Amino acid sequence: MATLQFIGAARTVTGSKYLMESDGHRVLLDCGLFQGLKSLRELNWDGMPVAADTIDAVVLTHAHLDHTGYLPRLVAHGFRGRIFCTPGTADLTKLVLPDSARLHEEDARQANKHHYTKHHPALPLYTEADAYRALSQLQPVGYNRPMPVAPGFEAEFIPAGHLLGSAYVRLTVQGIGRTVLFGGDLGRYGRPVLPDPSPAPEADWALCESTYGDRVHEPDDHGEAFAQVIRDTAARGGKLVVPSFAMGRVEELLYWIHRFEQEKRIPVLPVYVDSPMAAEALAHYRRRVNELDAYMREGSRQVSAFATERFRTVVSPLDSKQVTASREPAIVISASGMATGGRVLHHLKAALPDPKNTILFVGYQAAGTRGRDLVDGRTEVKIHGLFVPARARIVKIDSMSAHADRDELLRWLATFPRAPKTLFLVHGEPTPMDTLRRDIEQRFGWKVHCPERLETVALAP
Repeated sequence: MATLQFIGAARTVTGSKYLMESDGHRVLLDCGLFQGLKSLRELNWDGMPVAADTIDAVVLTHAHLDHTGYLPRLVAHGFRGRIFCTPGTADLTKLVLPDSARLHEEDARQANKHHYTKHHPALPLYTEADAYRALSQLQPVGYNRPMPVAPGFEAEFIPAGHLLGSAYVRLTVQGIGRTVLFGGDLGRYGRPVLPDPSPAPEADWALCESTYGDRVHEPDDHGEAFAQVIRDTAARGGKLVVPSFAMGRVEELLYWIHRFEQEKRIPVLPVYVDSPMAAEALAHYRRRVNELDAYMREGSRQVSAFATERFRTVVSPLDSKQVTASREPAIVISASGMATGGRVLHHLKAALPDPKNTILFVGYQAAGTRGRDLVDGRTEVKIHGLFVPARARIVKIDSMSAHADRDELLRWLATFPRAPKTLFLVHGEPTPMDTLRRDIEQRFGWKVHCPERLETVALAP
C-alpha cells in the first residue's frame, strides 16, 4: 500500500505540496510557499509533517513560488536529495528562489529596524545561501522521458501549457504497480505564446487544480479588451500600470502589445518592463522558442514577437525611479502580479492617486493581497507604511489568466483514456472547488474528493 498526504494547496490555492510514501520511501511533489492571507503565510513557519531528511526526492511541476518557494527552507532543514524538474523549470527556478530569499531577508531587516515584530530578532524564513543550496540540487529531465527519482518511484513530465517548462507529473509507484497523475497548474487552450495542454495520460489516481472551477474566462476577443484599456488611458494622457507575474504573464502582455502595434489598434507608447526577473525570464522564453506555441516559432517571430516599437527593460533602481517619476503616457509592466511587493509598489504609489491613470490586473488576485483589495473596490491601500488613495481607474481582465477555467478543466478531464479511481481536487478555494466537483460528478460520474490540509489517503493496489 502507498499513501498520499496533502500538505498544501488543499482547500486553498497556495502552498502546493503532496507527499507520496511507499515501502519506506518518500517523494514530495511540489514544494510551494503559502502566500496571501497572514493565516496562510504563517503556515510556512510550521515545518513539514515529516523530517526533511527523510524525503528521498522532490519533483516539481513548474517554477511559480507557490510550487517551489519552500525548497530553500526544506534544504535548510536537512533535505539532501535531488529536485527533479524540466529544463525550463530549472531555468526559471534559478530566478525565483534567490529573489524570494532576498525579499525574506529584507523583510527581517525592516522588522528589526522598525521593531514591528514580536520576535527578537526577526529571522528570515530562509536565506539567499539556502536558496543557492537548493538550486545546486536541481536535476533537469526532458519531457516524456520516464525517470527513476527514488527507490520504487518513476516520474514522467508531460507538457501542461501553463508556464515555460510547466508539466504534469505521472508518478509510477512500483510497490503497488499503479500511477498517480499530479496535475500541477493546467494551462489554457488556444492562447498565444505557449502550446495547449497535452491530453491526459492513463492514471489510477489524479490531482487536478480548481482555481477557476466555478467560472468561465471572458471569451477570446483577439485582445480587444486590453487594447481598449490602452486606448482609453492614452486618450486621458495617463499611465497604464500592469502588476504582472514576472514569469509567463509578461510574455503574453508583450505579445499582445506588439500585435496591437502591428495592426494599428493602439497608439505607439513607451513600454517599460520594470522587473529584472521578468527581463531574465523573457530571455529564457526566447532561448526555448522550440517549447512555445507553433505560431511563435515561425520565422522572424522568434525574435520579434515580444519586441514592441518603444520597448525598454528597466534594470537599475535609478532607472526605475525615473520611470516612476515620469508623467508621460506609457505602459509600465512590473512585478509582483498581486501587488504584494517588488518595484510595482513604487509605480502604484505614484499612479493610484491620479484618475488619469489605469491599474490593470491580468491574473488571479488572492484574498489578503493589495491586488485583491483594489479589484474589490478598496478606496485606499497601504504601501510602504502609508495609505495611498485609489483614484486611478482599476480594471481586471481574466482572459489572460494562465489557469484553465471550468470549461477548460472539463475539456482536459475528458481526455483521460479511462476514469481514475479517484480524482482529487486541489489548488482552489472551497467555492470553486465544490462547484467543479459537482460538475465533474454530474458530467463524468467519477469519484471526486476534495481533501483537507494534512489529510492522508491510502492508495491500495
